[in-house]
Order: sequence, then C-alpha cells, then structure tokens
Amino acid sequence: MSSETRGLALGCHLSTAKGFEAMGRTALEIGATTFAFFTRNPRGGNAKPIDPDDAAALRALTSEHGFGTLVAHSPYTMNLCSAKPETVEFARRAFAEDLERMESLPGNYLNFHPGSHVGQGADAGIDLIVEGLNQVLQPGQSTTVLLETMAGKGTEVGRSFEELARIIDGVEHDELLGVCLDTCHVSDAGYDVAADLDGVLAEFDRVIGLDRLRALHLNDSKNPVGAHKDRHERIGEGTLGVDAFARIVRHPLLSTLPMVLETPNELDGYAREIALLRELAEGEAR
Repeated sequence: MSSETRGLALGCHLSTAKGFEAMGRTALEIGATTFAFFTRNPRGGNAKPIDPDDAAALRALTSEHGFGTLVAHSPYTMNLCSAKPETVEFARRAFAEDLERMESLPGNYLNFHPGSHVGQGADAGIDLIVEGLNQVLQPGQSTTVLLETMAGKGTEVGRSFEELARIIDGVEHDELLGVCLDTCHVSDAGYDVAADLDGVLAEFDRVIGLDRLRALHLNDSKNPVGAHKDRHERIGEGTLGVDAFARIVRHPLLSTLPMVLETPNELDGYAREIALLRELAEGEAR
C-alpha cells in the first residue's frame, strides 16, 4: 500500500453504544481511518452524557493511528425549517447542545441535513435555517458544521448548490460552515458525478467554492440521475458504478477529504468496501 493510499481517510457510520474509544477500535478492525457517529439517537431525543476519559482515549487513539477528521452526524429529526415552532425549538436546542458536546473531540466536523420546509417554500425554509445557524454557531468553537447536499425528495432544502450557497451567505459566522457532498444525493439531485465529476466540481466551485467542500459521503444509488429519491446502494452495485468511485478516490481535489460510507451494509461489508476503495485508489499509482 502506498503512502498516498494509506493516507486516504475512509470509514463508515459506527455505533456509540459502547463509547467513543470502542468506536475507534472498531474502526481500526475494519481498516477505517475516519468514521461517522450520531451525536444522539438518529431519531432524536436527549443525548447521553459524555465520559471525558472516554473522549480523551479516542483522541489519543486517533492521533496515534493517524486518523483523518471525524464526521459526526446530527439526528434525522432535527429540522431547522419545520413549520412547527416546537420542532424548530428542539432542533436549535439539540444543535447547540451537540456543538458543545463536540468540544470534547475538538477540531472535527458536525454534519446535518439542512431540513424540509414542509410546504412553506424553499425561501422560508432557507430563512429559518439561517436564523437557526446564527443562533447556535459560536465564535471560537472548534467544530466546523457541514451542510449536506440533498437528493431533493419531498420538500428538502439543499437540493441544489444554489440553495446551500444561499444558506452560507446568510450566516454571520460563515467561517464555521462547510459542505459534505453525498454522491448518491447529488446524483439523485441531478448532478452527474458518475459521467462528469470534473464538471460537477467546477459547478460546485462556481456556486459555493471548493474551499467549502470538507467531506464526502460515498454511496452508490439505486436510481438514475435526477430521480430525487435518495436510495443508497453498495459501492459498484448501483447506477454510479465502481468506475465513478475510482475517479473520486483518485481525484486530487477529493482524495484528502474524509470519506464516509453510508451504504446498506454491516461491519464486514464496510470492511470490504473500505478495502475496495483503497485498491481503487492504488490502481492509478501502479
């Protein structure tokens, strides 16, 4: 394995059930050098207290083994642009709490789905998301918050680079914001990352700026480009195909970013996909 391939920060979502250090050790067992985890139950609710010693053990482990940046994920129920005031209030409270909790693992990312405007319209949704972010982001925090690119199903906000740019432009402390590009989502949204990766990245740069691109979710898709359905598939088994992921992991603008798998797998499946992606990255070096 070349030093470049070893340096790829590849991983998947891991369970927090046994604690932070246990997640890091599980990552090592499957060949991962980053991972994602939910800040609380993905369906919402209160968060478990963080054990400072456990967090310190994970920090030591990731430093010792050269992990890339970790990509925490907010719960799916956290909708900053809901039409229900109580849902918006929960989202803002949970977001603020999770940003405070992330300070136990400083310098990492917190990714979130921008939300669904549920009939209020994209403009109103974007205004609410901006208002929420302006409330929860704090100067001096060590965590960068990532807006995830969305597939555009239902009333999702973030279905286009333009919508994400409008959110970023409205946030006062925009230096605390980045973007996580989900390969299934952007394809389902109409950006053909399989056939025209460079074109999609050029469009991203024009609208948002590549300096904002901080992480990737690597997922194949069960649906064709522009389907707006958001159905993840295992790497190489969907409409993007294995060659698309070879181009992604070899791309000089992407290969330094943390890459998180969200494919329909158990741990052994993730281990195989991580190994496959490393082999694909190595292919160009041979």
